[in-house]
Amino acid sequence: MTIDYARARELMVEQQVRPWDVLDMAVLDVIGRLPREAFVPEAQRALAYADLELPLGHGARMMKPVLEGRMLQALQLQPGDSVLEIGTGSGYAAACLAALAREVVSLEIVPELASAARARLDATGLGVNVRIETADALQYEPGRQFDAVCVTGAVAQVPARFLSWLRPGGRLFVVRGQAPVMEAVRLGAGDGVNPGAAESLFETGLDYLQGAEPVPQFRF
Repeated sequence: MTIDYARARELMVEQQVRPWDVLDMAVLDVIGRLPREAFVPEAQRALAYADLELPLGHGARMMKPVLEGRMLQALQLQPGDSVLEIGTGSGYAAACLAALAREVVSLEIVPELASAARARLDATGLGVNVRIETADALQYEPGRQFDAVCVTGAVAQVPARFLSWLRPGGRLFVVRGQAPVMEAVRLGAGDGVNPGAAESLFETGLDYLQGAEPVPQFRF
């Protein structure tokens, strides 16, 4: 059976992403034209546009399309922006970010996922402004700041270092808290004196970023 991916993409936008309050036309355009199936493991390709998290191997999973849409919208990207993505995964979100911004630096802790994402970006021609680095974000030192930071795994608490990587006026998207109830938030950079605003966006669930899980609570 041949799958009409263009039609599947259209249905995903109209039946999943847009009804979940993703109304930014630039975001809808990118999600509506980028080939998500090219970033999904071959065995999962028929499910590329389903409302599901898809396994990528190495314990990683690809976010649901609706969550990707809300994340991209929350970042309010402009064509001249620089973006740091924490958690490359399949490379699909990096491709979307790259279509909306000037440049993307994407960190991936698992070398095999980093190389597979690089190969997918190169094969689709969507990665010319994406640099993937194999690194642990909790130890990483970028030596620079970004207009937006996008975290594709949950954190129990937002590391201060993530906020320090934002330029003045920058935005950070992250899912924080403890399962089963987590919240997606947009955090502002602040002005160096006052912390930036924190805006709660929606409740969701997401796998933790490696090393950012809750500290076990000991009971006596």
